[in-house]
Amino acid sequence: MPYFRPFDLDNLPAPPDPNAPPPPPAPAPLPRARRVPRAPRPPRPARQPRPPRFPAPEGPRPVLDRLWIIGAGRLGLALGYRLARTGAVGTLAYSGRQAEAPAHPVFSRYPWLARYQAGLTPPPASGTGLLLAVPDDALAEVVAQLAALDLPPGLPVLHASGSLSLEVLAPLAAKGHPVGGLHPLAAIADPVDGAERLRGATFGVEGEGAARELAERLVSACEGYVLAIQPGGKALYHAAAVFASNYAVSLLSVAVRLMVQAGVGAEEAQAALTTLAAGAVENVAALGPIAALTGPVARGDADTVARHLARLSGADRDVYCLLGREALKLASVRGLSGDAAKRMGALLGEAE
Repeated sequence: MPYFRPFDLDNLPAPPDPNAPPPPPAPAPLPRARRVPRAPRPPRPARQPRPPRFPAPEGPRPVLDRLWIIGAGRLGLALGYRLARTGAVGTLAYSGRQAEAPAHPVFSRYPWLARYQAGLTPPPASGTGLLLAVPDDALAEVVAQLAALDLPPGLPVLHASGSLSLEVLAPLAAKGHPVGGLHPLAAIADPVDGAERLRGATFGVEGEGAARELAERLVSACEGYVLAIQPGGKALYHAAAVFASNYAVSLLSVAVRLMVQAGVGAEEAQAALTTLAAGAVENVAALGPIAALTGPVARGDADTVARHLARLSGADRDVYCLLGREALKLASVRGLSGDAAKRMGALLGEAE
């Protein structure tokens, strides 16, 4: 086969006619469509991990099989929520006065674990223990109602009162139930956030035998500390707690009011004074009250105290002088000179 194909001389195309009209011009190209810019797409939100249908407990296997809590208030709910979150209890049975369970995550997040019922009907299954988390003025009535029920034999019963002794549980003790007390030294102002307040808290504990064991297991589940209360010491124990917590709030309220009277905004005054108070508490925790005391009484600065008293009147002056005399006792122990202490005592003894 030849490399080049030979031309077919008999079929060559005719040459162009020079007299033929020129071909029509090619149509002009259409204009390109103008591209309209798109609006920028909004950024796609980051995909959040889907929470589990029911949260897994934070801790190891339960240390309590079943706990019956009477009282669905702040403390009862906060403690139950703490136990549920840490996996420290297998079943929680609540009894309360309301017809329906309160809106609380211990019921919504742990529906297989926590149950609520109105009234004092014992739960169907026998429990590991019973905690009475009701107000002090309702405790005796609840105990009388429980004593009339057919409770599981030997069921340990604790009450959470800070001021009442174990005598209030005498009707249950007479029926063979080990009795004790469990009171958290924690300010539970909210039934949800209070669960975290209970973590690492100190608990005042009373009772012996199975009741004491139940109380210590609950404290352990909260990663807390046991403070043993001696017989007859409950009222003073609770008074001390009131001084440290409730009356500290009252003193800060007085301090904020006085600073507002001095011309400072209420929010600024609260922020400044709570920070100051927190520092004082930290100093007491680290050094003890004698070494932590600061201020004019600790220095023996009688002129400053006199200026304070000149602007205070009524109850504010009385509280200032009363607490000033307590501060003077600490300052004297720390080494305030006798003359300075005498001048200070004369000023602070003028409470009206």
